[in-house]
Amino acid sequence: MPPPSENLPGASAPATVEPGERPGTWVVRLDGMDQSCMDLGDPTRLDFDYVRRIGGLLDAAAAPGEPLRVLHVGGAGMTLARYVAATRPGSRQVVLEPDVALVDLVRERMPLPRRSGISVRPQDGRAGLAGVHDGWAQAVVVDAFAGAQVPPELVTLEAWQQVARVRAPGGLVVLNLSDRAPFAWARRVVAGAQAGLGEAGGVETGAKRIAVGLEVATLRGRRAGNLLLVCPAAPLPAAGDPAYRWLDSEAVSSSLGGGAPLRDP
Repeated sequence: MPPPSENLPGASAPATVEPGERPGTWVVRLDGMDQSCMDLGDPTRLDFDYVRRIGGLLDAAAAPGEPLRVLHVGGAGMTLARYVAATRPGSRQVVLEPDVALVDLVRERMPLPRRSGISVRPQDGRAGLAGVHDGWAQAVVVDAFAGAQVPPELVTLEAWQQVARVRAPGGLVVLNLSDRAPFAWARRVVAGAQAGLGEAGGVETGAKRIAVGLEVATLRGRRAGNLLLVCPAAPLPAAGDPAYRWLDSEAVSSSLGGGAPLRDP
C-alpha cells in the first residue's frame, strides 16, 4: 500500500503527492488542483491533454530519438523531463523548481532513473534563467503556476528576453498559461513574447514567430482553459481534434493581439 499523501510544510502553496487511480501512478496536486501525473512503469504515458500536446511539440523539435538540451521552468513531478529522457536517451535537461520540499517528496515517491540526464536546480525561474549559458537550450518549456496563473515575473518582456538569450537558434519555446475570454491576461503575455522573442537574432519579427493552441470552447468564451504559446509558430501539429484549435501567427495577432507587454517593476 503506498504511503498516504502529505501536505508540505513551508511550501508556497498547499502541495501533495498522492497515489493515482492506476497502480504505479502518482499525482502532484497544487492549490487543490491536479498539476501532473506520473506513471513510473511507463514515463511515455502522458495523462493530461495539455501535457500530451507539449510532448508532441517536443517530439517534433528534432529527429526521433535524437538527444535534446531542454530547460524546464517549473518542475513538480518532472513528467515532461522524464518523458524526454525516455524518448530521447542521452538528453541533457535542467529543471528549475524553487519548491525544495516538493522536489524532495517527488524524489522520494518517484525517484528519477539513474543516469537520467535530468538536473534539478532549487531556483525560481528568473534566477535560474540568469544562470543558463547563452544559446544552451534547444527547447524551453515554461510550465510554472502560482495558484491558477503563471507567475507574472516569468512573462514580462525582460523574462522573454532572458528566454531568447538562453534559447539555441531555431529552438522551441513553449509556455502553458490559463485564461478565459476576453483574454486580457493572455494578450499581455503574447505581446511580451512577440517583443522579447522577436529580438532573438532572427530575421522575422516577433509577431511572425508565435502560435497559440487552445480548446475551441475556451476560444469561444465558454470556459477558462489552458493556452499553449509556441515559438516558432511553424510547423504546427496537424489538425485532427475538432475540439482543439491551433492559431497561427496571423490568427494570434488577430484574436489575441492588442495587449501591452508586462514589464519588470
